[in-house]
Amino acid sequence: MTGAGIKKVALVTGAGSGIGRASALKLLEHGYSVVLAGRRQAPLDALAHEAQQLGGDALAVACDVTDAASVAALFDVIRERRGRLDLLFNNAGRSAPPVEIDELDIDEWRSVVDTNLTGVFLCTRAAFGLMKTQNPRGGRIINNGSISAHAPRPHSIAYTATKHAITGLTKAVSLDGRPYDIVCGQIDIGNAATEMAARMAQGTPQANGEIMIEPLMDVQHVADAILHMAELPLSANVQFMTIMASKMPFVGRG
Repeated sequence: MTGAGIKKVALVTGAGSGIGRASALKLLEHGYSVVLAGRRQAPLDALAHEAQQLGGDALAVACDVTDAASVAALFDVIRERRGRLDLLFNNAGRSAPPVEIDELDIDEWRSVVDTNLTGVFLCTRAAFGLMKTQNPRGGRIINNGSISAHAPRPHSIAYTATKHAITGLTKAVSLDGRPYDIVCGQIDIGNAATEMAARMAQGTPQANGEIMIEPLMDVQHVADAILHMAELPLSANVQFMTIMASKMPFVGRG
């Protein structure tokens, strides 16, 4: 709570499915007022309705994080309807087709960069401006970095490059936010069981050229980790967290 009887306000991007949806529900269960953002209004509305049935406070706002005007409109709604922002979870992201580098379409590259990096910057920029001027001042920003912020998969140059860039963005925001009580951390997720990761269970290319079925973990473990990061006081911060299916081929040689 930000004060006696006042709910903390959270914004989750990419809230309509997968990690975003699970994290939004977890925050709602623990008393947050959650703004649900995503490109498609219908799944956001469905999630908001589900939250309301459970007694939660959710607000669904369609937003294209790659568009500066759309992000500005989203934050106008947050100011008007909620008055402040305590937590931003930069979760929206996308990948490109798994092709050789020289075969990746330039428009696909730009779309991944626009979503995974510029979109995070636009939302962070808007949140930073609100958090440093609101009363009480400050807030928390959590970026979805992915295991790909550490190591690439085959044929993933756009996704890997943007996720490595998120690590630099996280560090810069963490540093620049200090004077304003704005903290920033990153969660790097490996093989959460979502629609996006479903192909892992069918077999996916490995660095040695083999196709391997990879283990998955329950997405609720990710939601629990987000809640843990969110619930810390602003005097403490999880700078980087890696949460992954224990037996996925990441540590060591697989």
